Amino acid sequence: MLDKNSQPTVEFIESYLGTQCHGLLTEFDNLLNRSYQITREMKFPFGNYYGWGYKYSHKASHLCYAFFEARAFTVMLQLGGNCVAKVQQVMPKLLPKTVDLWENRYPCGEQGGGWIHYRVMNRKEMQDVIALVKIKKKPMRSS
Repeated sequence: MLDKNSQPTVEFIESYLGTQCHGLLTEFDNLLNRSYQITREMKFPFGNYYGWGYKYSHKASHLCYAFFEARAFTVMLQLGGNCVAKVQQVMPKLLPKTVDLWENRYPCGEQGGGWIHYRVMNRKEMQDVIALVKIKKKPMRSS
């Protein structure tokens, strides 16, 4: 996944992620598609530290990246300062891992926003990521 000159095939991604995690990534795709007009592009955006992944966009709005790992995937999500109050409101409903990632986010901007790198290992974590994406960009359709 770290060779920029060798874009992985769908079959390789499925094998690399493993059956369970590939199922989570497929569910993640489906949940995003139910709420947005998703464009999913295969990208190698940040060099060898992240490698290949999917860039998810809604129309012209970037939503997040999902980077492939062995038996997991990591979602990289930026939440701007305009999202901070909404994130704070939903924190009591989210997993302790999600709260910790938010509290220790990489800062971005002057209004308290930042970047989260969320390694998704199960359905509950994936649902928290979806909740954060919906804060970033209001869904155009209910899921």
